[in-house]
This record gives sequence, structure tokens and C-alpha cells, in this order.
Amino acid sequence: MNPANKTDDNKLAETRPVVRQSMARLRLRKHADYQRAYASGRKHQSASMSWFLSSHIDSPSPRIGLTAGKVLGKAHERNRIKRRMREALRRHTDLFPSGCDLILHPRRSVLTMDFAKLEAEIVRILQQAQTEADRNTLRSAEAGPTP
Repeated sequence: MNPANKTDDNKLAETRPVVRQSMARLRLRKHADYQRAYASGRKHQSASMSWFLSSHIDSPSPRIGLTAGKVLGKAHERNRIKRRMREALRRHTDLFPSGCDLILHPRRSVLTMDFAKLEAEIVRILQQAQTEADRNTLRSAEAGPTP
């Protein structure tokens, strides 16, 4: 291999950085966190999924949870639904509502719907969640500190 080619490859890599956002640190993992979000959050509906939004005081970073129950199909179908949703979410991490837990419950239609439609719906949900999170923050600021 010619050392000049290696240098050229490095220059190309520097000019085209591949930024791959990881959602590993943003995921809800513990059952107790899901239960807390269900208990303190509100349920919303969209065309192909329902979602819960709950504010948390643990940290200002958002946390996202996905559920896919056995009613959605066999394991490989549930895994495909979650993979498609994670990819759509990964592309829009900048829209996540800060200081909130968001849990998405897909319907079976997510398995067969066009990915562009799924992505557009997730963007719409994230925007609605951000609006509601801002509204909740404003309400709690107006209420003042609790004694």
C-alpha cells in the first residue's frame, strides 16, 4: 500500500465525519422507571402508537422507553418494530424533551408502515412532547416552590 493513499484516505475521512448518535444513555431501563412514568404521566394517542410523557427530577437529560408486548406478534416481529422505532428516534435526538421520560407503545401497523411515515409520526410526537414539557415547566415555575 502506498503511504500517500493512506494519507488521502485519512483526509477524506476527516472531511466527511460520520456522526452516529447513540441512544444507549437515553434509554429507560428499569421497571421502576417505567412504572413511575406510567403513574405520574399522561397517556396520549397518535395514529399508530400511544405514548406517555412524564417529567422526572433525576436529571435534565431526556429518557426514552419502547415497549412491544406479545400482542404485536412473534419475537422477530416485535424486534423489528423496536429496531425501526429506535432508528427513527436516533435520527431526531435533538427533538427529545429535556427532563422528561417518554414511553412509546407501538401498534402492529408500525411493522408494515412506510418508514418515512413512521419517522414523520415520531417527529410529530416528539414535537408535541416538547410542547407539553414546556407547558408543564411553565406551570411548575408559576406555582413556585412547594413547602
